[in-house]
Amino acid sequence: MLIKTKTIKGYKLHSLDGEIGKVKEFFFDDHYWTIRYLVAETGNWLTGQQVLISPHALGDANKEEQFVEVDLTKKQIENSPPLNSDTPVSRQYEEAYYGYYGWSKYWSGPNMWGAYHYIDINTSQLPKVKWGPKKPDAHLRSTHDVKGHSIKAKDGEIGHVDDFIIDDKTWEIQYMVINTTIWWPGKKVLVSPHWIESISWDKSEVLVDVLLEVIKRAPEYTDEMLLTDGYETEIYNHYKSEGMNR
Repeated sequence: MLIKTKTIKGYKLHSLDGEIGKVKEFFFDDHYWTIRYLVAETGNWLTGQQVLISPHALGDANKEEQFVEVDLTKKQIENSPPLNSDTPVSRQYEEAYYGYYGWSKYWSGPNMWGAYHYIDINTSQLPKVKWGPKKPDAHLRSTHDVKGHSIKAKDGEIGHVDDFIIDDKTWEIQYMVINTTIWWPGKKVLVSPHWIESISWDKSEVLVDVLLEVIKRAPEYTDEMLLTDGYETEIYNHYKSEGMNR
């Protein structure tokens, strides 16, 4: 299921033995553009500590009742390696975190989830993976911090990042929602991270390999729209017809 981060923000988090807080934001890596951690807002519980939940422990998001299941107990979370709220997520911390839970490390192989393309499936039934070139080191980014970054086409500025749409099965960011109010008040369009040419995190700029006119003619997106297969096909057909091959 595809879901916007704005939609899921504020959802309650149900652990195996009770509620632990609400969804605050997400950390994603800037290589695969895949969610690596959900950040929980725990109120007065574990004050001063960032509570990170890996997708390894996350169930489906329940839109009707607005909660996400977490396959962990409160005690497991409380005893996990602590991370101060003002400290970045380092690889050293991730090593300790993944070691504590015993999960396979997403950075330990050439695919989106390490040795495999998918998360937490029955790996005993999968064929062995051939190891390719080492993937480049990725850095974790906050969805909260990246919102508002300017998006530039090959020949000018498009707008800014308004939201992210994620697949809650693979936890990959499928689209960035781009607000193009520099042209038309209220118009939004979707752009896939696969079309990114380069990123300047220092300048808060994302350059996509698309022309302005192509974006202008792209199918409009609204927050009320359902992301059906037909709509996604329309998006990809539009960009493909304009010479996009990614």
